[in-house]
Amino acid sequence: MDRALNYLGLARKGGMAELGEEAVGGAARAHKAYAILVAADASDHIWRRALSFAEGTEQQVLRVNYTKAQLGQAAGRETLAIAAVTDVQMALALVKALEGSPWTEKALEVLTVKAAKAKKRQAEARAHKRNVRMGKKK
Repeated sequence: MDRALNYLGLARKGGMAELGEEAVGGAARAHKAYAILVAADASDHIWRRALSFAEGTEQQVLRVNYTKAQLGQAAGRETLAIAAVTDVQMALALVKALEGSPWTEKALEVLTVKAAKAKKRQAEARAHKRNVRMGKKK
């Protein structure tokens, strides 16, 4: 199996993926989706829906070079036309694994910036927690 499909499977097992049109739509409306993946053989309706989910946001929509059956197998389903990754680090790793596709260049730039910001916020939260524990802050 391809590395990108492995990342999708890991995201599903780790609770960092939404599968199917309704779940992806909910995650996108809540601004929790970082990357929305659409199968190569998915209908134009699904593609337009994915684009409308991400319209006006920095959520990245990618048409991947995998069939619905391949995406479904990676996610533990029969078939899967659309999926969303809700963790920025996992989305970045998945997009890096997809490199070479015409959709990934902009997505890689956006997700790299978002991942750096998330990493900085996590470091600040750890520092704050340490300061509270050590008595430096209340």
